[in-house]
Amino acid sequence: MKLISICPSNTELAAYLGLAPSLIGVDDFSDWPEEIKDLSRLGPDLNIDMDKVESLRPDLVLASLSVPGMERNIKELEKRDIPYVIVPNPKTLKEVGDCILFVGQATNTSEKAGQLFEKFNRILTFYEILSLKVEAPKNVYWEWWAKPIFTPGAANWLTEISSLAGGRNVFEDRPEASVQTDWDDVKERNPDVICIVWVGVHKKKVNPKVILKRPGWEEISAIKNNQLHILDEPLYCRPSPLLLNGLAQIAHILHPGIYPPFVEGKDLLINF
Repeated sequence: MKLISICPSNTELAAYLGLAPSLIGVDDFSDWPEEIKDLSRLGPDLNIDMDKVESLRPDLVLASLSVPGMERNIKELEKRDIPYVIVPNPKTLKEVGDCILFVGQATNTSEKAGQLFEKFNRILTFYEILSLKVEAPKNVYWEWWAKPIFTPGAANWLTEISSLAGGRNVFEDRPEASVQTDWDDVKERNPDVICIVWVGVHKKKVNPKVILKRPGWEEISAIKNNQLHILDEPLYCRPSPLLLNGLAQIAHILHPGIYPPFVEGKDLLINF
């Protein structure tokens, strides 16, 4: 089966199912795993080059509606009669696990998908049990955009990850998945830990000095205690099994005496 993925999370789902060798093209933002780096690039996920997609003659395109504007891709796929499936847009970790099953069924890898799905849920249970050992959960502020500030609310997997890691998202009182706020609001919530995961921005390009210049931020507990962390955005901002790696990383940061170390480069779902 010749596969095309037109968003990073779908590429990661396919790769976890052992389908990286079947991929013949991916969007510009797909960057995992390493073996996809030489594949045909089809443009950014909101502006896919459908002429190029059509020329590759895929058996199946893994599409998505996770970001407003992706509807154009679906219309073009239908117009050109290119076979596709729309991978569901998960809001929770359980739903990410369900996507493993969905892609497995769509690509005739249901047996492998079932095994990974069971392992995915065992890992979540493992972290849930460890979280019960945490006596003092830490208040965590996640920032995935700076101007204006956007942060996850209750209806987002980062709130769930925070809890499993022995923490509490300081914006969990807001019901929406994505909250637009301001620096004063963050300061008033006084997080113990600040995690910067700007969407689409490599952590090497994030300058912590700019963040530290925000008015009054020197008063925040996280800044006073040197708990400002610039983290790998792909481990936190994409609805794929790589979120488990993000969970492992932040859990050890918050409570190193309870949670095992995160080994960079080790894929938790495969090696757990």
